[in-house]
Amino acid sequence: MSVERLLIEIVGWAGAALILAAYLLLSSGRLTGRSRAYQWMNVVGAGCFVINSGWNGAIPSATLNIVWMLIGAVTLWHIARRPA
Repeated sequence: MSVERLLIEIVGWAGAALILAAYLLLSSGRLTGRSRAYQWMNVVGAGCFVINSGWNGAIPSATLNIVWMLIGAVTLWHIARRPA
């Protein structure tokens, strides 16, 4: 396995870990769906999946994760705009 391929796999697994951790924290009540931490974990995790999926030619997965990132980004924008 080349170093480049290894890095792509590490990025993919890091993305999986972030998204799973976000879901675990949400399901256990430690984060809410409107928290910045939850949304950032999803945005970064999905971005990692986009890199891994795109590299491996898994276009449906890459597309799904681009949409996942956009949902998180829009939610973060709404969170930033809400009154303190």
